[in-house]
Amino acid sequence: MNPINNLNKLFDSRVRLGIMSALMVNDAVNFNELKELLEITDGNLASHLKALEENNIIKVNKGFIGRKTNTTYAITKAGEKVFKAHIEALEKMIRSTK
Repeated sequence: MNPINNLNKLFDSRVRLGIMSALMVNDAVNFNELKELLEITDGNLASHLKALEENNIIKVNKGFIGRKTNTTYAITKAGEKVFKAHIEALEKMIRSTK
C-alpha cells in the first residue's frame, strides 16, 4: 500500500504540525507560548486550534492565573494515536523513496 494514503489531511498545515509537535513533547502549552513558538497571529492560531479541537485531537483547559485567563492545550489519547500514525506514514514514504 502507498504510504501517502496514510497521511492525515488534518496535519497538512505547517501550523498544525507545529502545534502537534509542541504538544507531543509537553503535557500542556498555553496560547501565548504557542503563538510565540510558531510566530503567528492570534486569529491564525485560534482557527487551527479550533480545527484540532473539533476533531478531538486536542483538549482545551480554560483557567485563571490570578485574574488573567490562561488557556492551555493538551493532546488527547486519540490525537496522539492519529498523529503518530501520520508521522509513521511520513517516515515510510521517505524510506520508500531511497
